[in-house]
Amino acid sequence: MMTSDTSFPSTRLLRLMTLAVILPLCTHLWAQKDSSIYEVVDAFPETQISPNHIRYDTREIREDVNAIAIGQVNVLDTYLSPAEYTGTELRYISHSTRRIPGGNPISRQLVQQGSIAGLEDRVGKGSEISGLYDLSFALHYNWVPFANCLLQVGGQFETGLGVIYNTRNTNNPAQMRLFANIGPSAVGQYAFQVFHKRCKVRYEVSVPLVGVMFSPNYGQSYYEIFSLGNYDHNCVLTTVGNAPSLRHTLSFDVAFRSFILRVGYLGDYQQAKVNNLKQHVNTNAFMIGFVKNLSIMKKRKLKIEDSNL
Repeated sequence: MMTSDTSFPSTRLLRLMTLAVILPLCTHLWAQKDSSIYEVVDAFPETQISPNHIRYDTREIREDVNAIAIGQVNVLDTYLSPAEYTGTELRYISHSTRRIPGGNPISRQLVQQGSIAGLEDRVGKGSEISGLYDLSFALHYNWVPFANCLLQVGGQFETGLGVIYNTRNTNNPAQMRLFANIGPSAVGQYAFQVFHKRCKVRYEVSVPLVGVMFSPNYGQSYYEIFSLGNYDHNCVLTTVGNAPSLRHTLSFDVAFRSFILRVGYLGDYQQAKVNNLKQHVNTNAFMIGFVKNLSIMKKRKLKIEDSNL
């Protein structure tokens, strides 16, 4: 395999670049003030009636979270190199949960994540760049086993598109990451007060059970796949046997007068062994973000017979 002297920023420079990205994001998120009521089950009453006989019915309750995560990532892709690369990953997370009040126990969760990382090998002579956009949608059944506690259990569909690029390779320099899977998902959260501050601890976990992913076969080039059209089991079925993966987060929310702050830990472990190739992308990161609770309400005028409601 031929090599070239492609330069790559040092670890110190990468950290400065990461900090330069984080500070504007934090400033933008801090400016998003939130004075909504912060509760576990309902953020707003389901019905409000104004003095002029206008009724406001809550159609949907939402919890939106915007967060960033920064931490260490370990990447191995034997299609590009037999060596493991480590570095710093920066990730943006958009997390939205919606549910319909009035006894409906089902909630919908949409999570979008975009990440980028700069990587170096153990001796510091090789470098890689990795990036991924990940989208997941989950349906959860909700119940309250005891006061201030909410449990959510259901299923999740996830898909991702990304790339791992090796700056030294001239032959097969990049590996595409393309996958989709389904599996169980669960959330547990508990609300309490500390020094008159409303707080919440939250844990979320998801495990893909079965899915599909793209992978070249051992020794096969992308030119053979896309230019010559030589298919060689490039669409691979994945299970917990050949692609054991896990993503979980543990976070702590505290409500101040005008905003809700979330801090926590993110662990994301994506692994696969298909077509005689091994790949893993393991991330451990610190997460910080802001939570916004709101409700979507529909206005309607009461009839005369309903005016005494």
